[in-house]
Amino acid sequence: MQCAPIAIQAPAVMPTGPCRVPTPAPAGHPKLANVRCPIDEVPEKYRLRIPMMQDTYLLNGSMVPWSGAYDNCHSPICTSQNAKGEWVPTVIGKVPSFTERDALAALESCERAWDSGRGLWPTLPVAKRIEAIENFTSMMITRREEVVRLLMWEICKNRSDAEKEFDRTVKYIRDTLDALKETDRASSRFQIEEGIFAQIRRAPLGVCLCMGPFNYPLNETFTTLIPAVLMGNTCIFKPSKLGSLLHGPILECFARCLPPGVVNVVYGRLCVAPIMKTGKVNCLAFIGSSKVSDGIRKDHPTPHRLRCVLGLDAKNPAIVLPCADVDMAVKECVLGSLSFNGQRCTALKLIFVHQIVAARFCQRMVEEVDKLKVGLPWAEGVSLTPMPEADKCKKMRELIDDALSKGAQLINAEQGGGQCTETAMVPAILFGVTPAMRIFHEEQFGPVVPICVYNSVQTPLDFIRDSPYGQQLAIFGTNPTEIAHLVDPLANQVCRINLNSQCQRGPDTFPFTGRKDSAEQTLSVSDALRCFSIRTLLAAKHNPLNIQIVTSILHNRQSTFLSTDFLL
Repeated sequence: MQCAPIAIQAPAVMPTGPCRVPTPAPAGHPKLANVRCPIDEVPEKYRLRIPMMQDTYLLNGSMVPWSGAYDNCHSPICTSQNAKGEWVPTVIGKVPSFTERDALAALESCERAWDSGRGLWPTLPVAKRIEAIENFTSMMITRREEVVRLLMWEICKNRSDAEKEFDRTVKYIRDTLDALKETDRASSRFQIEEGIFAQIRRAPLGVCLCMGPFNYPLNETFTTLIPAVLMGNTCIFKPSKLGSLLHGPILECFARCLPPGVVNVVYGRLCVAPIMKTGKVNCLAFIGSSKVSDGIRKDHPTPHRLRCVLGLDAKNPAIVLPCADVDMAVKECVLGSLSFNGQRCTALKLIFVHQIVAARFCQRMVEEVDKLKVGLPWAEGVSLTPMPEADKCKKMRELIDDALSKGAQLINAEQGGGQCTETAMVPAILFGVTPAMRIFHEEQFGPVVPICVYNSVQTPLDFIRDSPYGQQLAIFGTNPTEIAHLVDPLANQVCRINLNSQCQRGPDTFPFTGRKDSAEQTLSVSDALRCFSIRTLLAAKHNPLNIQIVTSILHNRQSTFLSTDFLL
């Protein structure tokens, strides 16, 4: 889908100083000098036992030995050269490559554990499910160092960001446990309306398939998997192709803390379609592209019975108003567009800057981006690291070259902008971006920062209106009247408006969702519990017989659904 053409006026004379058109930097820019590392030069504390073989997998509550074929796991860190003298990504390990038979065995295990809603886990008291996940979390914490190190190698998060992802995941689990307790407390009483009394609770959906993304392979996966399990569902869990090994240490924790079949793991590109075609999956949780999610959903024979919890594409814009505090806007736009190399759905992917402040904004952007250090994830102070997706640098260069051929300017070329190695890239800042360019419409998901100059605020408003995406946006300004005039129309186009700050997901207690092609359902610690459950009630006429029956059931604790237990 293409946006309608938008008239954008760029300055007749481009900004001077750092924003003039520079001579392209030579290949092999000094900023990229430290993005490769011979294996014997890796610091001892960050070395892996290569290759790391995931030779067991979680099935029916046990870590089962794997005897089939394997898929290689690559790291974007280049540690050796091929016969041509080219540096190549490192094969750091292998994970099972599931066949259809293996995938269906995992589904069968989930079905047995669900047992049409009569299984141990779906009928277990909420307090017992909470206790099991608390035990899992305590055990997971003991594997922190292993998981953090694998995050650094598999997707090349710097040490600080890898630690934050792990710790944030632990906090998310604990916050979800607290939210479930609160939800259960509210459900522990009866309601009486029009001569009918009822207890309304939340019940599980059935078998869930949870699939996470590569950029937050632990956190984003667990934001669906944990609430799905806590609500009493049984789950098939498929790690992302990039970021599979790091789940190995955690699978053992599931095996030791949960009943058989509650969580089963599948690997490989061939495993999803056979599972979906059975029609036995009740809920799909997927974070990735809308194109892939559409294909997965179509495989289900009765898609109207499939609940989907989806986090999808985004092209989040920033609007820098003429009244903006430029220094603040630049700081937030650098973070918003380039944190983890821009490989985030919430990243700022198109910056609209008013012509009045364009020169100052561009100059400060070039200065601040130039301060970012490119290097390996264990190096001190590194912000930008090699990128795990195959041919990512090539795809970024295609977007840059397309924009340059249509009149954009690479305003940080002198600072190495757009220079690449096999897997790493110096961020490119493109000035004068227009609707004629691919980067204006496509989600780059990488370190390219497109800047579009506008005179009328209608320009960014038209882009947001016509965009197929509707996750978030950021407004930078200081004039309450100007900002107020934007908030009302934009609140009906996106699901989060960030004022003078980058787009982001957190705090996890806030709703995280999107309009149009960006999401389906809402995730937060409380919303996720609702996504993976359905309101169910026992109702009866308010007469002596029914009161006596319900009182007896409650007094003798004969039901886990019908209960007035209050969780503390």
